[in-house]
Amino acid sequence: MKLSINKSRSLWWILSSGFILVGLISMIISWQNPNIRAPLRPSLDFIGGTRLQFERDCTKPGNCDQPIDINVVREVAKAQGLGDSSIQIVTDRETGAENGISIRTKTLEREERTNLQNALSEKIGSFDEQKNQFDTVGPTLGRELFTSGMIALIVSFAGIVVYLNFRFQLDYAVFAIIALFHDVLITAGIFSIFGLVFGTEVDSLFIVALLTITGFSVNDTVVIYDRIRETLKLDPNRPIADIVDDAVNQTLGRSINTTLTTMLPLFAIYLFGGETLKNFALALIFGFLAGAYSSIFIASTLLTLWRERTSSSTVLPNTEVADTQ
Repeated sequence: MKLSINKSRSLWWILSSGFILVGLISMIISWQNPNIRAPLRPSLDFIGGTRLQFERDCTKPGNCDQPIDINVVREVAKAQGLGDSSIQIVTDRETGAENGISIRTKTLEREERTNLQNALSEKIGSFDEQKNQFDTVGPTLGRELFTSGMIALIVSFAGIVVYLNFRFQLDYAVFAIIALFHDVLITAGIFSIFGLVFGTEVDSLFIVALLTITGFSVNDTVVIYDRIRETLKLDPNRPIADIVDDAVNQTLGRSINTTLTTMLPLFAIYLFGGETLKNFALALIFGFLAGAYSSIFIASTLLTLWRERTSSSTVLPNTEVADTQ
């Protein structure tokens, strides 16, 4: 089967634009949400504060008979002066039972944490001290992590532009960067939606995931661009749309195999890697899929459109001169 990606390039651009637009709308809604105030729901890594996770002790008779009422938890938090806290019910991955709660709030002292735990125990049941978790991050460290992550992302984009401009030409580099922005925006948009719907937070590992996605995506794009460049050297008069279509089809099997083999360990990490790596693996899954798509359907078709327009603009003056002669 041979793909003619340039015949339907408007469709690929519309699909990508639609996904990006939905993500941007979600980011705006998230920014206006008083409980988030950011395009994506940030974890303690970025904003600082205290995260507490309590799990009921189900070895005690009758302690876990009733499900946890999140409204009761919110009332207790409000009575403790923590009404602005982010509260979630935690599901046990082994049993599927909802016997835990996660609370993200301002920085709490030891006494404040103890008072909150005691108040919650009275309302929803005793907690298992061995499974309780407390994490505190200062706001200064959070800002430093965010700033460092953004600088790393910008530097990686700049390095990719320099490399592609040196190896190919500037227009190749520009459209590769557009494809990378496409991948980052789609991944961020999905996590923004997840943050609104499921309360999914992004941490410092999310920045690492974005950096990994850019490397994976540009590698796929370089393979296609290399094939386009080699064909142009052999047959420079051939229509650029045909050259790009052939380049995509020649590298399609490699792209599919690379993506599928990369997905297998990522799904394993997502399913069995634990809570710490779950969102990291999920970001890579969405980002790698977006990267495979953008390399084939975005970077290549944009390069085709640009080369068609630039070639026509250089040919037209010559034809006009020929007509006058």
